Amino acid sequence: MPNKPANPDDSINRRKFIHHTAGAAGAALLFSAPLVSHAANFLDAEPITVGQIMDKFISQIPNAPFPNTVDTLKAGNRDIQVTGVVTTMFATIELIKKAIDLNANFIIAHEPTFYNHADNTQWLEHDEVYRYKTDLLRKHNIAIWRNHDYIHSLAADGVVKGAVDQLGWQKFSTSSQYIYNLPPTTLANIIAHAKKSLNIQMVRYIGNTQQVCKSAIYMPGSAGGQRQIEAISKYQPDVALCGELSEWETAEYIRDARATGKTTALVVLGHIASEEPGSAFMAQWLKQHIPEVKVTHIPTGNSLSFM
Repeated sequence: MPNKPANPDDSINRRKFIHHTAGAAGAALLFSAPLVSHAANFLDAEPITVGQIMDKFISQIPNAPFPNTVDTLKAGNRDIQVTGVVTTMFATIELIKKAIDLNANFIIAHEPTFYNHADNTQWLEHDEVYRYKTDLLRKHNIAIWRNHDYIHSLAADGVVKGAVDQLGWQKFSTSSQYIYNLPPTTLANIIAHAKKSLNIQMVRYIGNTQQVCKSAIYMPGSAGGQRQIEAISKYQPDVALCGELSEWETAEYIRDARATGKTTALVVLGHIASEEPGSAFMAQWLKQHIPEVKVTHIPTGNSLSFM
């Protein structure tokens, strides 16, 4: 768990002061060229660190830092001086190599790096894939921070906001950030729009593609069967869009609901596709709040292919 400093803005405010000092010196270049050089050197001497970026984001979260969270460093340390940031869903080996090519040594991933929720690695210590990945990270001194619990805990869930922005549903929002009142349209149109907006090749669904839908729930990622079913029962949407599900839970509930005469439809987008917009949101947040750091969003895409 990262230790939060008393004021995470201190170092960034110091850099802004230095920037303004250098700018003033530049305006009087003919009289004070040495001062400009000195200010630039002083600026270069204080790069931002991994820990400072983490703390800056965590400071935006209500009731943070959390005592129990999976949002920890999976590689590297807080003191690494950041040369660039990559945001993504998964810190895959392929993505790590892309970060190296970009001279970016800080990866902010939404999901686990080592194939389980808590990133426990004892059981992987003798695995060749795990050792290749960790050796690659150590060789290039790359830090990986999982940003899952915190981004979901923003006043407006950053993952949902990123997806809603891509879907263009901002104007259809309600008092709940998960329910949207849409202009009447068919289920087929909603599916086509979601596929295009979120760059999805195929989806799974339950429902009549010609049925008219006016309300939708958006539940990205893996919310779990109970939460999905409770939300559907509470809000009674015409269509529920989710990331992933256990086929024996939510899908069977929808099948039974439709057998009772309800017309609720279900669209399964895929976990990665439903939450990747959150990593795009994170990249934009960094560009806005820490503009001096180069930030690149790289989608990892789906690991599975379709036939």
